Amino acid sequence: QVKLEESGGGLVQAGGSLRLSCGASGRILNINAIGWYRQAPGGQREFAAVITGGGSRNYADSVKGRFTITRNNARNTVYLQMNSQTPEDTAVYYCNIWASTRTALSPRQYWGQGTQVTVSS
Repeated sequence: QVKLEESGGGLVQAGGSLRLSCGASGRILNINAIGWYRQAPGGQREFAAVITGGGSRNYADSVKGRFTITRNNARNTVYLQMNSQTPEDTAVYYCNIWASTRTALSPRQYWGQGTQVTVSS
C-alpha cells in the first residue's frame, strides 16, 4: 500500500505563487510516474503535470510555462511550483502516483486526499 501526503495548498492572490508538496510512503519498489491532477468546482478531474521515473516532465497546456514539477528521488517527494496563478487555477489538487510495491509488483495507481488551492482575483 502506498500513502500520499500532500501539503502546500492555500489562498493566494492572482499573480501569486504557491508550492505544493507530495510525499509517498509505503513499501515502494519503483515509481514509474508521479504528478498532479486538479479538479475545479463543478468540473472533472484533469491532468496538470507529471514527472516520470526517468525524469521526463509533461504539462497540461493550461499550466505550461507557469508551473514547474520537480522531484526528490531520495525522499519519494514531488513538488509543484505554481507561479503567475489565475483564478482559473482554483481547484483541489491531487497527487497521483504509478508505483510498484513489495506486495504489488505490477505498477498501480494511487491518489492523495487532495489539497485546496484558491486564487482570488
